[in-house]
Formats: sequence, C-alpha cells, structure tokens
Amino acid sequence: MPTPPDVFSKVRGHEREEQLKAARDADLLPYFRLVESPAAPIVEMEGSERVMLGSNNYLGLTGDPRVIEGARAALDKYGTGLTGSRLLNGTTPLHVELEEHLALWMGTEDVIVFTTGHQANMGALGTLLGVGDTVVVDSAAHASILDGIMLSKAKLRPFRHNRLDKLERQLQRASEDGGGVLVVAEGLYSMEGDVGPLPEIADLAKQYGARFMVDEAHSVGVLGATGTGASEMFGITDKVDLRMGTFSKSFASCGGFIAGDADVVDYLRVSSRSYIFTASGVPAALGATNAALKIIDSDEGKELFARLLQNARRLADGLEAIGFSVIRSEGDLVTPVVPVLVEDDWKAILLWKALYDAGVFVNVAIHPAVPPGGALLRTSVMATHDDAVIDRALGAFASVKKTFEAEHGPLPSD
Repeated sequence: MPTPPDVFSKVRGHEREEQLKAARDADLLPYFRLVESPAAPIVEMEGSERVMLGSNNYLGLTGDPRVIEGARAALDKYGTGLTGSRLLNGTTPLHVELEEHLALWMGTEDVIVFTTGHQANMGALGTLLGVGDTVVVDSAAHASILDGIMLSKAKLRPFRHNRLDKLERQLQRASEDGGGVLVVAEGLYSMEGDVGPLPEIADLAKQYGARFMVDEAHSVGVLGATGTGASEMFGITDKVDLRMGTFSKSFASCGGFIAGDADVVDYLRVSSRSYIFTASGVPAALGATNAALKIIDSDEGKELFARLLQNARRLADGLEAIGFSVIRSEGDLVTPVVPVLVEDDWKAILLWKALYDAGVFVNVAIHPAVPPGGALLRTSVMATHDDAVIDRALGAFASVKKTFEAEHGPLPSD
C-alpha cells in the first residue's frame, strides 16, 4: 500500500519560512510582542514603556472602572465560565439584557450575540447563504467574511475595493447566476482606515434585487451620531438588511453580534453552527460589554466619539507635517485608523522596529494582508489619548524618520 504524502509537509519550506527566520534572528518580528499592562494610551511592553498606537480600544474603555466592575460583578455571580452553548445551557440574563439593549440602540427588531466577532460573520453568512446563492463582496473584506462565504459554498464574486463600477458589473453577473444575491461591505476598513461608499452600494444592491449586509466591526462605537456605525453616519440604516458588530474594539471586551429583522435573527438562533456548537462567552466578557454599552449609549458616549476623532485628526495631520504619506478617506472624513504608507515590506518592518525602540508601538501590514507594494504601518488612536501623548509619539516619528531615511533611503511622502 503506497504511503500518502505527509499533510504536515506544508509547514516546512513555505514561502514565509526564510523571512520569519531572518526576522526572528534580528529581533525584527513585529508580531506576538508581549503586552504587560492594560491596553491604555501608554503600556508596558517587554520591560519598557511605549505609546500604544496599535490598539482597537478606540474609546479607551478597557480601563474604565465601570466596565471593570461590570466584569467583576458578572464573575462573582456566574463564575468563570458557562460551560455550554447558548442553545443548551449557556444563556443568562446577561445575554438577554445585552441583546435587548443592542436591538434598541441599533434600531433593529432583534440582535443575536455570538462568542466572537469572527463567529458572528461565520455564523450569519455560513447559515443564510447556500449552494446556488451569490455573494458580491468588497475585495478588502475581513477574513471572517470570506470564511463564512466558503462555509456556505455560495458563489463568490469580489469587486475591487470601493469601486462602484466593478460592483455593478459583478451584480449584473450575479443576476444571471440564478440564486439569491447578497452584497457585503464594511463600515470602516481596519487596515486602510477608510469608509466605503455605503449609500451608493445600498442603492445598487436594491436596483439589482440583492440584500445588503454591512460589517460594522470597526465603526460601531466610533461613527454615527449615536455611535451605531457607518450606516447611521450615512443615514441609510433602513437600507441595510444586516449589520454585524464586535465587542473587542470600542466595547472593550470580546464577542460579536448580528442585528436585523426578527425572523432572520431567530433563524440564526436555531440554525447557525458557530452559535449552536460553540460555548457561550464567559460571564466577565458579557458583564463588561453590558457596562460598556451603557456608557456608549449615553451623552458621555457622544463625547468619547468626538474626542476619538479629534485625536485621529491630530495624529494624521502631525504625521503629514513630518513628511509621512498618510492614507486618507475621501473628503474630510477622519477615522481612528491612520495608516502610514511605506510600500516596501522590509522597510515597513525596519521602520516598525525603529519606532518600537523609540517607545512607540504600531501595527505592521505587509503582503498578503495588503497588496504587493502596499506595505503600511497601521496606527490607531483612543479617545483617552491626550495631546501630550500624541505629541510624544509624533516626536518619536520625526526623530526616527530622519535617522531611518539616512540609512535606508527615502520613505513615501504626500
């Protein structure tokens, strides 16, 4: 009997192996760095104090005493875990309170809460779509969206990021596929930091008889008058059939949700595999999320949204003044994600390390997370950053840029 190939052979000699070894040997690996303190504007990382410009803690609520107390109270009452799925024995009053409040806040008939944001997208798309259906999706969509589509076995028709002409062409093709059609876009793209043309996408979806879903993971708790996301900011919530959000960003916790019509949400409750066959989120996460939502859905929340975007503008304007190439959204729109274009992968990693050594932590995005030649440093701000901390980071950027360009050549500039 012939011996089959070793399924583990792919872990040796893969395309990233040599790069990973070189990065590790030179202490240049920008991933899996140890954070040794809460996710605050300034953190302790690997024995040194650094300005945190690489967190999704947009409103800074991870350290809020009310959120911590919400987690602690839930821990004291329900223990460390629920040891079962939502369907069988993992639903608590915490879930019910959270879903009811979210539905009221989002202005939808119902909401379903998942253990993670990834599972929310997987659970919705993998359940509502099927063989014969078509999904028209922005090419910059998050991996969880693509994973849900693959699970569904629906036909995937991607369109170039934010290109309405490409979207319409794919909708024309989808109309000939014979099944149901769903358009999926994001409210705020987590790497590019830009907001999609949601009103135009919604109109095209309606024109071609398609449903429309918006992933608001990075825009919920950030954009819109009451913080419910980009759909609210554009005034098109009535044109969006499903909205997804997470608790691991502005809500300072962990989990995800789908907001929509009651019949759709109820169907997910009894049909979604990533909901039925996953243990319920831990009580502390639910307690923290409930407490965070009460802050977000208040006048204080509106103040946090405004401060967050003011900080983002200060950082973006400051980086441009130094001479960095900042990727901006169209018009005068500001988001808490401020990407700095570097283009070359190795330059991006070397620049990240120079900033890290200078006391600033940022994220690095290289191919395939971004297109070839599109390497960038992803910086992001919190509402709890103050001017002095942002200026401290800008000072480090300015100092590092001068030394870096002397050694490695010029960086892209606007």
